[in-house]
Amino acid sequence: MVDQKYRPVHVACINPDKFPQVALYMQSGTNLVLYKPADRPISKADLQRLNNNQVEQLYVGSGSIREVCDFLEDSISDILADSDISGPVKGQLLSQVAMNYVMDVFEMPDKLSNLDRCRNLVRQLLQYIAGNPNPLDALHSIVSHDFYTFAHSVHVASLSLLVHAEVFGLTADELEDVGIGGILHDVGMIFVPSGILEKTDILTNFEYNLIKKHAERGYECLRDLGGFSEITLAAVRYHHERNNGEGYPFQLAGDEIPRTAQVTAICDVFSALTSNRAYKKAMTKDEALALMESVGKDVFSPRLLEKFKAVVLPEES
Repeated sequence: MVDQKYRPVHVACINPDKFPQVALYMQSGTNLVLYKPADRPISKADLQRLNNNQVEQLYVGSGSIREVCDFLEDSISDILADSDISGPVKGQLLSQVAMNYVMDVFEMPDKLSNLDRCRNLVRQLLQYIAGNPNPLDALHSIVSHDFYTFAHSVHVASLSLLVHAEVFGLTADELEDVGIGGILHDVGMIFVPSGILEKTDILTNFEYNLIKKHAERGYECLRDLGGFSEITLAAVRYHHERNNGEGYPFQLAGDEIPRTAQVTAICDVFSALTSNRAYKKAMTKDEALALMESVGKDVFSPRLLEKFKAVVLPEES
């Protein structure tokens, strides 16, 4: 597992003329080794060798994370407009920028107060989704078990945005609120001890009950900060409610659960099933949807699940 004091940087976003001059590391097995010291500029020849060796990501250390993340976030509009960068790579870079935001929030919750930053990232996601025929594969490709919690939040937001944009007649502002709810749906996990979140053994009842509190704690956190819409708050608070009333925190059932929260729940489970974890190989889209359909109306609204399937597997609907 990669030490989370380091953050991944996609090679495609490293422009030798603009990228910050920082130390870069490369993964070797389960370890990171120094690829380039801070006092040596990275060259086009370096990038060509990395591409030839199919190295897609390098890593930056804790002392350089802030500088690099700020550079990527400031550059993402130009990256998305660059015709020399392929659509899939743009999706990976955008996913990484959004993932950096989620990591910031988990490490420094006071950054939640900068709602404009989150809203701008959601606008970029919407722009990318609208302008690319198969946006989900690129936006999902960066999900790895080393940074699962953060990348999962971005994937859930992307799925939810795509479904809401294609199926429901929402305004631009409402779509942005949906995306913010997706990115921050698990923000309550910042109140759960890291030892529990990282545990690979079976959780005790006490530990599981602590995790179950994350939906309400996340809602309370955002509500108290102010500025977050009811659409966003509903996605955060109710995304673990289930169609049969056996979810949490309030055991709501059917249409008692706000639609945005129901869609977020479907996206949450689908993302988890189709992502590689340290202890579980990812399912294919077909396998995940077959499993989700097998539990039927007990867990999800059959109507919303069918609409979700039509978006993520359009050729089969």
